[in-house]
Amino acid sequence: MTGAPITRADHAREAAVEAALGKLDLDDKARLLAGQDNWSLPALPGIGLASLVMSDGPIGVRGVRWTADDPSVALPSPTALAATWDPELARRAGRLLAQEARRKGVHVLLAPTVNLHRSPLGGRHFEAYSEDPYLTGEIGTGYVLGVQDGGVGTTVKHFVANDAETDRFTVDNIVAPRPLRELYLAPFEAIVENAHPWGIMAAYNRVNGDSMTEHRHLQKEVLRGEWGFDGFIVSDWLAARSTTGAILGGLDVAMPGPKTVYGDALATAVRAGEVEESLVDDAVRNVLRLAARVGALDNAPAVVAGSQLPAPLDGDALAREVARRSFVLVRNEVRDGHPALPLDPARTRTVALSGAAARDARILGGGSATVFPPHVVSPLDGLTAALPDGSLTYRVGADPSDQLGVAAQGFELRAVCRAADGRELGTVDLPSGMIQWVGVDLPDGVIYDELHSVEFTGTFTPRESGDHTFGTRGIGPLVLTVGGERVWEGEEGLGTSTDPFNAFFGERLPRAQVTLLEGESVDVSLRLTVPRLPGMPMDAVAFSLLHLGPQRDPDDLIAEAVEAARTADTAVVVVATTTAVESEGFDRTSLELPGHQNALVAAVAAVNPHTVVVVNTGSPVELPWRDDVSAVLLSWFPGQEGGAALADVLTGAEEPGGRLTTTWPVALADVPVTDTTPVDGELHYTEGVFIGYRAWERAGTTPAYPFGHGLGYTDWEYESLDATADRATVTLRNTGTRPGRETVQIYLAPQAAGAPERPVRWLAGFASVEAGPGESVEVTIPLRARAYQIWDEETHGWTTVPGTYEIQAGRSLTDRRLSATVER
Repeated sequence: MTGAPITRADHAREAAVEAALGKLDLDDKARLLAGQDNWSLPALPGIGLASLVMSDGPIGVRGVRWTADDPSVALPSPTALAATWDPELARRAGRLLAQEARRKGVHVLLAPTVNLHRSPLGGRHFEAYSEDPYLTGEIGTGYVLGVQDGGVGTTVKHFVANDAETDRFTVDNIVAPRPLRELYLAPFEAIVENAHPWGIMAAYNRVNGDSMTEHRHLQKEVLRGEWGFDGFIVSDWLAARSTTGAILGGLDVAMPGPKTVYGDALATAVRAGEVEESLVDDAVRNVLRLAARVGALDNAPAVVAGSQLPAPLDGDALAREVARRSFVLVRNEVRDGHPALPLDPARTRTVALSGAAARDARILGGGSATVFPPHVVSPLDGLTAALPDGSLTYRVGADPSDQLGVAAQGFELRAVCRAADGRELGTVDLPSGMIQWVGVDLPDGVIYDELHSVEFTGTFTPRESGDHTFGTRGIGPLVLTVGGERVWEGEEGLGTSTDPFNAFFGERLPRAQVTLLEGESVDVSLRLTVPRLPGMPMDAVAFSLLHLGPQRDPDDLIAEAVEAARTADTAVVVVATTTAVESEGFDRTSLELPGHQNALVAAVAAVNPHTVVVVNTGSPVELPWRDDVSAVLLSWFPGQEGGAALADVLTGAEEPGGRLTTTWPVALADVPVTDTTPVDGELHYTEGVFIGYRAWERAGTTPAYPFGHGLGYTDWEYESLDATADRATVTLRNTGTRPGRETVQIYLAPQAAGAPERPVRWLAGFASVEAGPGESVEVTIPLRARAYQIWDEETHGWTTVPGTYEIQAGRSLTDRRLSATVER
């Protein structure tokens, strides 16, 4: 594989890198490869090197401070971005995130996640793009190009086979060479070839016996040797565990700091003869090259100068556009000659909205993807603004949050930091009752060594009367006070989870129940005496104030929603998952919607034939009522503007543009690949190359909704297909009454069975087209040579499988409209 063309600026950067490297002694070089704190590498003023700053993504740029004082635009989840099937839109999203990163002084974004949806039970499913490696690579390429257009680096992650969360720090994923190459490595390879990313993140897990941070074959021979990658490789946080193993295996940077396997330990290993200093030099070159690219090294021209930056983007507008373009309309029944959606103003004078997530939107996934947006538009907000006054009613109907959650709605909190003598060191306002301060991520004026206690303090104004449960999450001595009364005091120790982050955060535990009245504010406080734990790899403060509102009888809540829906022209029900069932750090055990949401939908649909269900989840869930409602719209985790985008789509101001990037099952029992739990430390990918739709077609099982499925507000006729082995040209006509956008999908189907066993068909290309009513449009879609190849495990290389192939063009995997045969 060849890299990008070498330019004069590249030569200048390389010269600056070599000059800077030549001025460093061993200790400085080793120090440069170790995080100085949770988010940055040390500055070396002697060579003109600024501190390189990294930040979590992928849907927003948090920056180095876990605070709402500096909010971040929150785009829709990666599953949503991929559902647009539009790499150029992904590129625009990347440019917006680069704009945010530069505003926050961030040089490198820790994104995108291009692991595959091997199983719908994968807990971090929402943060990855698709079950298909080609689609993942195309969307990931657009994202990386966009971020780097803005002069900010990316770290494509998690390299590789980090496709589930169970025992993610220790699991050894056993993957045969062919599926490893054709599926799990394929998106990384495509992005390296087409976007030339400036960084890769090495995963926690092992692959075929070797830790990924020490995997010489995959990091040095494949990534750098075969693919020509010239960026830096950074560990996932706390993933590096061996000094010599990591440097010999090709890891450049061990994060976070200051306690890492590099730094002093690496310099000592070199002096002891365990490591050649030339390996350290190689790693430092990669870090200095990154610094040169982002403009953090003197005498090196940044890849993007200030005058070359893309035009500024409106974050609110782009978040809204991505959301509506990502919504997947999977069902839209025609009754009395009219489709359920868009809502017809002449026939829809009243709308009954229900579902807790309609009021308290779940806009993003949990874990490292969390950011604090400047505002959130809920479905209730969006529809209230879009519909005529008095036409919308709202009832809770069903609340999936039947477990303690982080204190948010109704709470106004700040954190007060104190020294041991009671001196106030600093304060910061909080958007919720959660703190995750790591390293120097502390309020202004606060130093960890001085910090003795942190206290959440503020008020809570209930929106319901009844018994409110308060709880805590965190380790160390805690004191909880509500309404001036100390309701609980105690101390929690480290948890037993094999995931060090989960062990440190502790369990969610109820502590007290207090009867409160709607609208009457009470003072609340939770104080933590900061524990000093020996052997912790980083200084950190992490604890939460938790809350659960009064638990009303589910039947009563449903009855209220049913009565409102009975007389409405249209009923809209929003169903959702919660952070307790879909988040980073654990895998799912079920695809059921939590709480009584399924019962709510069934009851509403029974009294209103015009029931529309909005599914607010990051990944597939079972929809047992799907054939009993008039429309089903998948909204993913739609970002800060999700409610506004939802109103756009429901009212017909905009068309839902999304297509499924992963297969949605009828039930978990039908899913071909569900194994995410290691046995004796190993997880065997026994399904080989058959995941996602490849596995569904092999099994002959019909899902609820196939890969690529999605409806719009107009109709399309596929008129002609002209194909060669290298490209497919499709002509199609908009036969509906309004302008529309169509995603043309090309599948490749081998006509001869036999060895090697291959899927029935696979995605080989796609493109989006737009046309007005009655207009025809033509699009030519290139087909890569790789689409006809397999990884030959005997020759250890790619080989073309000759024969006859059918080129299939259509709207989804199962809605194929035209075909042509070619020889390869």
